[in-house]
Amino acid sequence: MPDPNSLHESNRAFYDRISEAYDLIADSNERAARLVGIRELALKPGETVLEVGFGTGNEILDLAAAAGPQGKVHGIDISPGMLAVAQRKIAKARPAAAVELRVADARELPYGDESFDAVYSSFTLELFPPEEIALPLREIGRVLRPGGRFSNVSMAKVKPGQHASTLEEVYIWMHRNFPHIVDCRPIDGPARLAEAGFEITKCIDLEIWTMPVTAILAIKPPGRVKL
Repeated sequence: MPDPNSLHESNRAFYDRISEAYDLIADSNERAARLVGIRELALKPGETVLEVGFGTGNEILDLAAAAGPQGKVHGIDISPGMLAVAQRKIAKARPAAAVELRVADARELPYGDESFDAVYSSFTLELFPPEEIALPLREIGRVLRPGGRFSNVSMAKVKPGQHASTLEEVYIWMHRNFPHIVDCRPIDGPARLAEAGFEITKCIDLEIWTMPVTAILAIKPPGRVKL
């Protein structure tokens, strides 16, 4: 079985290498799906929000615009290269909301319990080995306030009775055989969030190059202090 920490370091190195070109490589295709997740989060002016896996920072700017001058936007990513790209964008855009980004591990978020009104993440959970996905979800639940919203966009598994497209079959094969090149795999996002104790309020089926994607809006149940 692959060492999770080795995979984590491999992901960090991979994203450092492609950080300067990431918007051309992937974000142009993923952007529309990411924006669905931002829209469903419906961030309100003055709220405090965390993005887990901010990448090159495009959605950080969207969140900052929604949070406004009284809001606060935090973000974590494993890649120093991505952090550098995102910080340049923020310095140029000068958003009204306060923005604080850092390099950190989603399995151990560097924030106190119940610190955020909302959490947003896209194309990040599927980077973790299946046995580890519960760890970032547990941390997201810990830092989210009761009743807070979690918007997640992830590659999705083909639904029962449907067939994977040729591209998706190739993608899955590439991940299985060359994980250092294709670093993520489809997941059952709604099931994983429900297992972590989140209450699913909405699922939206999307598609990128014939591959299924799911945007999920969930809440941390108000009656539970911690997940």
